[in-house]
Amino acid sequence: MPEIHEKSMLLDETAVQRALTRIAHEIVERNKGLSNLVLIGIQRRGVPMAHRIAKILGQIEGAEPQVGILDITFYRDDLSKLSAHPVVNGTDIPFNINDKTVVLIDDVLFTGRTVRAAIEAVFDMGRPAAIQLAIMIDRGHRQLPFRADFVGKNVPTSNQESIHVELVEIDGKDRVVLCEEVHK
Repeated sequence: MPEIHEKSMLLDETAVQRALTRIAHEIVERNKGLSNLVLIGIQRRGVPMAHRIAKILGQIEGAEPQVGILDITFYRDDLSKLSAHPVVNGTDIPFNINDKTVVLIDDVLFTGRTVRAAIEAVFDMGRPAAIQLAIMIDRGHRQLPFRADFVGKNVPTSNQESIHVELVEIDGKDRVVLCEEVHK
């Protein structure tokens, strides 16, 4: 059984905050403001990221966009492989997404399968005007043709490596770590 070891820290607390701030500024710039824009965080770490970005957007624009929470568990194409009893964290999108620009927010973009599931879930709730994607880390290795609109950091990785985004709201600290499998 392989063990996971930390290889290096990619982002410390300050760099995580800086990346979220840059993403927020890019969202405002690309969308020429926040009118008709909503944020949806993908469970789990996309949710605190979405709330933080909303606060930063509020500081920039004077008003925060609405924030929703999306659980894609039942939209995953590997659901049967995950567990007999998958953990469901819940979806809470208390606003209409029709004709809105939806910014999906997640921690790591890897194969693209999470993004596919999230887009499918969003379309089950309505018909947005546009969907954009904000990611803390893009690590490559796409299996589906998705590209993030807003990226905190691009980190090319091998298949033996993994990225762990830690956020104070879930993990007690903010940092991004590159890890690797070590076979003993």
